[in-house]
Amino acid sequence: MSTVITPPTPSVPTTSQITKADQADPPEVSLMQLTSIEQAEALGLPIPCRAFDPEVFFAETPADVEYAKSLCGTCPVKEACLAGALERREPWGVWGGELFVQGVVVARKRPRGRPRKTEVAA
Repeated sequence: MSTVITPPTPSVPTTSQITKADQADPPEVSLMQLTSIEQAEALGLPIPCRAFDPEVFFAETPADVEYAKSLCGTCPVKEACLAGALERREPWGVWGGELFVQGVVVARKRPRGRPRKTEVAA
């Protein structure tokens, strides 16, 4: 029998603690404080993977993968998402702004087909 130890969660105001004045301007919360999507949604922060089609984050073409990674750039739970994906060894997809292929983070997705024999001038 194994025991799972979870780190203490930071103090983030719940929706019942936010006053009407706070609703006009959401409280400033450091990205490092947000550890779950539920906390971000409670604060009314946009979560790209919830707003866009999930297929975007599991795209096949390199251009679509780069688009998905750019969407993660504004996500308030980017670090927690990446840490969770690394821990779970996600087999593939874009998680926390990084591309996973066979459970490992890779810099970029190669296009389908055979690699060129000569370098292409960019």
